[in-house]
Amino acid sequence: MRSIQGRTRLAGMATFFSAAVMAAGMSFTAAPAQAAFELPEGEKITNLPAIPRAIPQKEAYELYDPKIGKNFDLKNFWMRADVRVRPEMRNASCFGSTFGSVAGACNNGPNTTGTKGRANDSFVQQWVRLGLGYDLSPDVNFYMELIDSAVWGANGTAGGLNGAAGVDALNHNGAASGGAGNGGRLGVRAAYMLVRNFAGVQGLSLKAGRQYVIFGNHSLFGHFDWANTGFSHDGVMLQYSTKSVDTYLGWFKTAESDLGQASAVGSLGNNVAGTNNSASADGDMVIFYNQIKSIPGFLIEPYYIFYRNGLGTGTQGTNAFGNGAPKHANQVRHTVGNRIEMRKGNFDAINEIVYQGGSQGDGIGAGAAGTSPGGCVGSGRCLSINAWATRNWIGYTMYEAAWKPRLAFNFDYASGDGRNNCASSGVAGGVGACKTANTFENFFPTNHIHMGYMDVQAWKNMMSPSVNFQARPSKDDHIELWYTNLNLASAQDNWYRGAQGAYVFSRTGNTKKHIGDEIDFSWTHMMMDGKLAFQATYGYMFAGSYIEQNLGTSTNQQWGYVQLWMNF
Repeated sequence: MRSIQGRTRLAGMATFFSAAVMAAGMSFTAAPAQAAFELPEGEKITNLPAIPRAIPQKEAYELYDPKIGKNFDLKNFWMRADVRVRPEMRNASCFGSTFGSVAGACNNGPNTTGTKGRANDSFVQQWVRLGLGYDLSPDVNFYMELIDSAVWGANGTAGGLNGAAGVDALNHNGAASGGAGNGGRLGVRAAYMLVRNFAGVQGLSLKAGRQYVIFGNHSLFGHFDWANTGFSHDGVMLQYSTKSVDTYLGWFKTAESDLGQASAVGSLGNNVAGTNNSASADGDMVIFYNQIKSIPGFLIEPYYIFYRNGLGTGTQGTNAFGNGAPKHANQVRHTVGNRIEMRKGNFDAINEIVYQGGSQGDGIGAGAAGTSPGGCVGSGRCLSINAWATRNWIGYTMYEAAWKPRLAFNFDYASGDGRNNCASSGVAGGVGACKTANTFENFFPTNHIHMGYMDVQAWKNMMSPSVNFQARPSKDDHIELWYTNLNLASAQDNWYRGAQGAYVFSRTGNTKKHIGDEIDFSWTHMMMDGKLAFQATYGYMFAGSYIEQNLGTSTNQQWGYVQLWMNF
């Protein structure tokens, strides 16, 4: 009897300690755990303390040293990488004025002029990207891409003599304290699993995790690789492909505030500062995109995008930009569009038309000054959205000629809102009550390739015709000459730069729409079969009458860069 009792006590103690070990994340598997007990032959314990993993049991939790995964096969592993170094300069960034108090803007509000100054920039950007992939099977793929993004000399602190603590030469990627702000520059650009022929359905693929979202010619969704970080999105994308149609359906999370028990660093924590646990304060984006390929020479792409940003006013710091802020807080936006691309013989053409509707808050929270003029109470969305845009290209390429020259003409338009700088937007000098939010939303594009390389205009409140000439003097060289005429669609709305924030706040009563004229020249030389590329680009912008009227200065702007890019 004592022997039985002893074994029972030992079994109870073993069960307790086994549960404690498993709760700490270092559990035994079922077989080793049960080996400590005397059980009838063929029986096993079925009520083990559980860690609900909800994934296949690829390998066991060991006490100290996990075993190497038995499923790994080196021949299924692959990698890619690239490094880019780009010195860049911009003279007269604010056309004879200095930057205002709002980041990226050249004045402080709609009724303020610029302050005379040089506002010249010069810096060197660098990135390194390393992609790691593993093909578990022909239909199942794992991919993760790390990115190290930096500006030379800018990832430490400004102080420190002769390599003292705080400078980048000593700290390599992080600040001296290792904290926020300058504390580190390494990020995850992509991390997903791709499953083809999902659930046994031929042509159906599922991609889950952080991923690129690229459609059309990057007008609304692009990788934005021109920037030193680029866009990527957290979510799930389904794709169903047939010979004549490709259909995409994706859901992506742009903001999460109701973490509750799911905080990445422990329960009951928020990852968006200034928000409470509330599903209504999240950000979501649903994309339904189709590509019709059944008409020879044509690609037809109808789409619908649902965008909801439920974050409270001020969470994103949007007040200073008015109702034209990119991805404005407190809005529900429906986007319906169609893109047609034609390539036949020597001709190519693109036409894209987009309409946006929905509702939006007036840019200020309950109890703050100016709440009443817009009529929105608290987090209400009382402003109607009625925006649209179009993008058009037509080009002709002489494939028969040695240099393969191409001449193309373009016209872009995106609506603005003459009452964007309304009183309840919080913009200094705002006038009138908020009634509408009709500035077109540019979402997550690669604007750099569309409206002049100087990135002085977004696809919002703009009208821009342009002409473009390209040629290939050799198989490794490409040259491009581009002229763009830059204008506003609405003189009362702001001028938005390529990053979609306000570049210049328009004055009350402004009548000028002509921003200026931009000329760009770019030369690219490929080496080592495209594994190495050198590019040099120079742009010059002649300031137009809008700049003179709204800033009080009108110095022309120069911009240029050289870039060396290696990939394998």
